[in-house]
Formats: sequence, C-alpha cells, structure tokens
Amino acid sequence: MESEDVIAPDANRDANHDANRDRDGNRDANRDRDVNRDGNRDRIVTAAARLLSEGGPDAVSTRAVSSAAGVQPPTIYRLFGDKQGLLDAVVAHGFTEYLSSKTAEEPTDDPVADLRAGWDLHIGLGLANPALYSLMYGGHRPGASSPASVAAFEMLARLIGRVAEAGRLAIPEERAAALVHAAGCGTTLTLIATPEDRRDPELSRTAREVAIAAITTDASAPAPASAEPGPVAAAVTLRAALPRTDALTASERGLLREWLDRIADPAVPHRHRAETP
Repeated sequence: MESEDVIAPDANRDANHDANRDRDGNRDANRDRDVNRDGNRDRIVTAAARLLSEGGPDAVSTRAVSSAAGVQPPTIYRLFGDKQGLLDAVVAHGFTEYLSSKTAEEPTDDPVADLRAGWDLHIGLGLANPALYSLMYGGHRPGASSPASVAAFEMLARLIGRVAEAGRLAIPEERAAALVHAAGCGTTLTLIATPEDRRDPELSRTAREVAIAAITTDASAPAPASAEPGPVAAAVTLRAALPRTDALTASERGLLREWLDRIADPAVPHRHRAETP
C-alpha cells in the first residue's frame, strides 16, 4: 500500500505530461492546417484574379483556377463553397487593393482637391483593371454590398465630411457622397464599355467637375464683401461640425441636428415638423 502511495504521483505526472504533449501536438497540427489553408486560399484568389484580368469572369472556372493555383478542385469548394463564393473573394481582394491605394494618398489642406485626386484614382483603377472593376461594381447582387465596398464608400463619405467642415459643401453629406459615387462608377463603366480608340479623354474630367460643382460652393475663392453665405451651406457646415461640440447635451444636439437637417434639405419631409405661420 505504501509503495502504491509513492508510485502514484509519478504515474500522475507522467499521465499529465503525456496529455499536455498530446494537446501541444494537436495545437501544432491545427496551426499547420490553418497555415496551409490560408496559403491555399491566397494562391487560389491570386490565380483567380489573374485569370479574371486575362479572360474575364468566364475564364474563372474551377478547373482553370485549381490548375493555376496548384490545388485540387475539392479544395476550392471546401474554402469558397462555389464559383460565386470564389468570385466574391476575388472582389474582396480587388477592393482591398483599391482601399490600400486610397489610404496611401496623403491628404492635403484642400479637401476638394483631395476629392478630385480620389476621383482620378478611381477612374484609373477601373481602366487598368476593367474585368475586376466590372465585377466589383457592375456584377453585385441588388441590395447586397461586400464589406470592402461599404468601407470604400465610408472613405468617400469621410472625404465629403471634410468638404462640409471646410464650409464648401452645398448639399447634405449623404446626397453628396451618393452623387459622387454614382457619377464616378457610371463614368468608369461607360469608359470601360467604349472601345479604347473611341474614348473621349475629356469625359472623366468633365463628369468630375460637374459632380463637384453640383455639391460644392465657391467658398475656396474670395467672396465679394457684399456676399452673404446661403443658409443651406451654413447649415451643412454646422451639421458636419456638430459631433465635435461638447457645449450641448445629447438631446440638445439631437434637436439642433434635426433643425439643421430641415434647413439643409427642406424638400425632404421630417417627422415631428412643426408648422409655423
């Protein structure tokens, strides 16, 4: 009985050591499997993006992608589900590269100039990668947006917010961002659909300036002494700066926000709007 009491702790230690070793081995195996899976995913997406660029969406077949990526077709189904899932991943990859190039641009002191630079970068992306761009912006399902496309639009909205804070936005921020987005995408898709030798080199610049003129004031130029700022632009500017105001309570900010929205966009009906004589 005494010998059993002496041996038992050693046996328990050995058992615990074996169990820990098994757990470590399982962890290592899982990590290796994750690395292999991620490596396969990256190779597949890269290969699919290359095939898309060279031959369009029809070239992105499961057989062609698996051959180009050096994997078996079941690996693609296991990682992406189906071809649509693979195309969605390629779109996310393209958007990520687009966002990386956007964030690489250092902002200047002139938000409208930054907006022009962003427009030109957007057009350049589409013309350099027409198949990917068409899939990114023209092949999405109605009512559905990828997280990357939402992030790209939010970047545009932040830039529009900078224009508003500078007192140079003439319409509500949401409408301005939607207008620039629609104009930019429409212009790019139009240029992509036009044979290269028939493209109007001034189309993008003209569309850009028309869009910017539609959403901005001329506050960047010296105004005459007799000029008075319009109430819409003033309301939009104050509305953009409101989140940084700490002199008001939350309810007061909400009320002021509603009033400013009424001034900025009187054509849109507002709930609880009081009628005044």
